[in-house]
Amino acid sequence: MDDLTIARSLFGTTMAFHIIFATIGVGLPLMILAAELLYQKTKDQDYVVMAKRWTKAFAVLLGVGIPTGTIAGVQLSLLWPGFLEVVARVMPLPFQIEIYAFFIEALFMSIYVYAAERIAPWMRIVSLVLVALGALASAVLITNVHAWQGTPAGFNFVNGEYTDIDPWAAFFNPSFFVTAGHVALSAYVVGAFVVASVASFKMLRNEYGSRVYNFHRKALTLSLVIGGIFAFLTATNGHSSAQYLHKYQPEKLAAAEGLFETQSHAPLAIGGFTDRETQTIKWGIEIPWALSYLAGDSFDTVVVGLNDFPEELWPPLFVHTLFNVMVLIGSLLIMIPLAALAWRKFLKKERYPKLFLWLLVTSGPLAVVAIEAGWILACSGRQPWVIYRILSTADASTTATDLGILFILFIAVYIILAFAVVFVLLYFFRKNTELDDLERAANKSKPLFSSNS
Repeated sequence: MDDLTIARSLFGTTMAFHIIFATIGVGLPLMILAAELLYQKTKDQDYVVMAKRWTKAFAVLLGVGIPTGTIAGVQLSLLWPGFLEVVARVMPLPFQIEIYAFFIEALFMSIYVYAAERIAPWMRIVSLVLVALGALASAVLITNVHAWQGTPAGFNFVNGEYTDIDPWAAFFNPSFFVTAGHVALSAYVVGAFVVASVASFKMLRNEYGSRVYNFHRKALTLSLVIGGIFAFLTATNGHSSAQYLHKYQPEKLAAAEGLFETQSHAPLAIGGFTDRETQTIKWGIEIPWALSYLAGDSFDTVVVGLNDFPEELWPPLFVHTLFNVMVLIGSLLIMIPLAALAWRKFLKKERYPKLFLWLLVTSGPLAVVAIEAGWILACSGRQPWVIYRILSTADASTTATDLGILFILFIAVYIILAFAVVFVLLYFFRKNTELDDLERAANKSKPLFSSNS
């Protein structure tokens, strides 16, 4: 691989690893808040135990998310100095504000963990609300830089010079709200279905009707309600995303759909693979006129095809596959809660089939895969630009060579971190079982949020 490819691969691997922890770190606080609210309303100890256990998991994941995020920041400055030079002048606000968002998240999570037994119920809820808001703000602020890369604003670029800089106009760039909404909604989907995966696996491992089984069934119900709502909202937001791509990044939309010729009544291609030579989607299913409607709310909307652009400016055509992965998993995550609702409410059955529980076990990993596919689609679909039509990726890259060894070393670090996270989580929850925490919750003399538990 050439040095540019290695630099992209190194930073991409770092982000692919970090985004798992960052996304769960946004979604899980909402689940903790929901469990705490249910506890305050019902006084059912199961919900406060859920909140406590999820908080412990969140702390472990945060402990990995922070250093990987720091690594990403360091690599950003070392691998992409040309990009960072522009960001420092035009788009510094998200990075500056994000520090305060993280401070709020960490501060109030500490209050909830160490003082939950000593503060009033409303203060516990306020603490979690601020944790959730801090986590969300951190993700949105950093992602806003990516949004600005696709729809740069807040400056004029004349003769290679950046003039008339307006940081707030850059901050509220045209794709800010669409991108922020998609990040928030999809993170809540991931958080909910990760919980659903664990709960369904525990239900498979425990006897039906047992104390532990019933505990996890409540967790599963809560996660399916939240996950189903946000999965549907994410799909709705996807329609807005298609419209902004149609307006601001037509090459990306064309590549994602494998559309080569500009046309009205453009079809939406589901599945299949883009064939560059024949300029078709092989083995795909076309929905007539659907892409035009998605792009402009009208079947007459003219969608620009790839052939209207020089081939060297085409995004990589594999983004069509990534788009399909994201959409198909998203659709499945909408259908799963609907199937659970039908099983419980319409068929009046209490016990889920084992096959359905195993499907639920896969839902969390699938949600993470969808996030990864969406992230790679968003970044690769912008190529060959690091700032769309302003700064190319090649011009923004470092001139350093021999990055291959560094790439291998970082992969080794991420593998070690991944095993460490799994080991710590398994060790902690085997040492502190659900029954232990339920018994502790029932015994008022033993603090549920003890720092030793």
